Amino acid sequence: MSLPNDPFILLSVLNTRLRDFYPSLEECCKAEDIDQDTVINQLASIRYRYSAEKNQFIPA
Repeated sequence: MSLPNDPFILLSVLNTRLRDFYPSLEECCKAEDIDQDTVINQLASIRYRYSAEKNQFIPA
């Protein structure tokens, strides 16, 4: 999967994929062949962080 450049679109895409297909961010990143640190940093720039408990990105 190529990552959207817009962090808000990335947020929407990832949260949808996490909800519908993957039990964790780690599994999503492995399956989609994306760098987990890059995703975390891009979403941190708009003040979102990954919640393993909720399996989604939430406001920091």
